[in-house]
Amino acid sequence: MQLDQATTEQLREWETTLTQEYQQFKASGLNLDLTRGKPSAEQLSLSDSINEILGSDLSNESGTDLRNYGGLDGIPECKRLFAQVLGVTPEETLIGGNSSLTLMYMAAQFGLYQGFGELAPSWISEGGNTKFIAPVPGYDRHFSVCEHLGIELITVALNDDGPDMDAIEELLKNDPSIKGIWCVPRFSNPTGTVYSDSVVDRIAQLGKIASSNFRVFWDNAYAVHQLSDDAPEIANLMASCRKYSTEDSVYLFGSTSKITYAGAGVAFAGMSKGNLKAFTHHLGMSQIGPDKINQLRHVRLLKDADGIKNHMSKHAAVLKPRFDIVLKHLREGLGESGMASWTEPQGGYFVSFDTLPGLAKEVVKLAAEAGVKLTPAGATFPYGKDPANSNIRIAPSVPSLDEIDRAMAVFVNCVKLASVKQRLQSAA
Repeated sequence: MQLDQATTEQLREWETTLTQEYQQFKASGLNLDLTRGKPSAEQLSLSDSINEILGSDLSNESGTDLRNYGGLDGIPECKRLFAQVLGVTPEETLIGGNSSLTLMYMAAQFGLYQGFGELAPSWISEGGNTKFIAPVPGYDRHFSVCEHLGIELITVALNDDGPDMDAIEELLKNDPSIKGIWCVPRFSNPTGTVYSDSVVDRIAQLGKIASSNFRVFWDNAYAVHQLSDDAPEIANLMASCRKYSTEDSVYLFGSTSKITYAGAGVAFAGMSKGNLKAFTHHLGMSQIGPDKINQLRHVRLLKDADGIKNHMSKHAAVLKPRFDIVLKHLREGLGESGMASWTEPQGGYFVSFDTLPGLAKEVVKLAAEAGVKLTPAGATFPYGKDPANSNIRIAPSVPSLDEIDRAMAVFVNCVKLASVKQRLQSAA
């Protein structure tokens, strides 16, 4: 039954049935969690051989003893491996610790206070507010970086082919205090959007519109995280930048957090040689070098681009059935109801779900009371404020197949119950 075609009497009958079903869920004592997109234990176990892969051989290809200090920007073989993921050259690659978020935070902090060496001054030296563009819905950790550093966030819509480039270009032409933009270009968090070739090309040209210290923060966190072989690819941003001589305007980030061990992976960044020179100079004030032994064991485990692809196909075999269950419940339970819309991603870690306006918080609350934890409504928008109060991020990677099946039955019930109640109230 479609919500907008139901009579008041039908809505009341529907509400009674849904409430009875909901009370049964509450009484069943569920304790299920769909809050964060982290790898399951089954996925983490795919990389367990990394623990024995080095043996007593702790030197790299040049014979350097990796137990010692040094190597601030990473070992050469690790640079070669992950430069391929970023789409840059090894000479434009930096290998960090286990967290790409740390590298992104450092990049924002360096830009704000230390500047870009010979390329451009710091943002704060120019006076006034520093602002970043945030396509929404988006990744809450990106927003937190800016909020913590006092950088103002300006939202633009994330469309099916990427962020609203007309709006972005207009903003940059009229506001020189905008110094950055957050991008998750392949399988965006949470929508699963893959930026089109034309959007990537226009992003590469932003450096011609914006000031010399503007930077695209290109967080390609899900670059190799496809669920099927025919998933769309993403164009090479740095290659496009070379066409327009805007290489200095971009930072590219990635990590193995969802490839090997989430808590003991390798982070990497790609940037022009000028940016890399400034970045490593600032970095060198706080450390002498990262965990090079961890870098080496990742190289030995993954080997090359084909090795990464083969390893990620094992992840896909674990993840895809979980997404299939989520989408099955949404299609069968809500497909013709007129109560919601959602994305059907071909990679990444999330499904982005939109209730009718004004209902996301109520659905999250109902689900929590029935034993299903969801990411807080509003988390996918800066400052936790979703203007429509409609977006909910579903993260199905951790629970078992049976747990996801039960959690989604609860979720669909909560969406229906909240929607019917709202319709009855508006009809009163």
